[in-house]
Amino acid sequence: MKRDFTNIIVGKNAVLEALKSGRAADSLYVSSIQGSNTASSILKECKKRGIPVKKTDVRKLDEMSGGAVHQGVVLTIPAVEYSTLDDIFELSKQRGENPLIVICDGIEDPHNLGAIIRSAELAGAHGVIIPKRRSVGLNHTVAKAACGALEYIPVCRVTNITSVIDELKSKGVWIYAADMGGKAVYEEDMKGPAAIVIGAEGEGISRLVKEHCDVTVSIPMSGKIGSLNASVAAGIILFEIKRQRDMA
Repeated sequence: MKRDFTNIIVGKNAVLEALKSGRAADSLYVSSIQGSNTASSILKECKKRGIPVKKTDVRKLDEMSGGAVHQGVVLTIPAVEYSTLDDIFELSKQRGENPLIVICDGIEDPHNLGAIIRSAELAGAHGVIIPKRRSVGLNHTVAKAACGALEYIPVCRVTNITSVIDELKSKGVWIYAADMGGKAVYEEDMKGPAAIVIGAEGEGISRLVKEHCDVTVSIPMSGKIGSLNASVAAGIILFEIKRQRDMA
């Protein structure tokens, strides 16, 4: 799959200054930047801020930078600024509604993430949560697939999904895992404060995350192929919750 690296900063000095200024960043891609004070400072800043460092080859960096002189380092930055968990709850409070949150566990396809964000906004959700690792960030492709939804719904990026689930539980939010073998989503009362966990296609929700969920819900199906696209599944569940809330 061709990836979109429109939102990048290249070159050691430019990357270091962006990191030192507190600029939001998704990942640092490096080939070899050892052997200089600047390189050490870049890696130190990434470690301090929890920004993933991904080793790759020069050819990949050339592709990402579009031919710009990258000096072995490319920093990817989000298409929009990330929000906080407080922003999500504030939006829920402003609307006078029970929180409705989507938690994406390991969604690495930018088109899938963008489609989930789009469905979440249209269904009236108050925010989307994604992890820093094992997930695509808010790049240009995600923004395009979201069709403008990023202007209206907060997206929060966190270090640890299970810790956030525990925090949500402490705030009275019920955590639903969308997975096979659960209770039919149409039979579950989901009108209260709710967070829906959507796993990656193929792998599904990780074991540890699923263990932290309160209930597993499934979409009844009649076909033979076994599973839905992650963004389609998210949309069906979100609009079932909207239906329940609208009829309450």
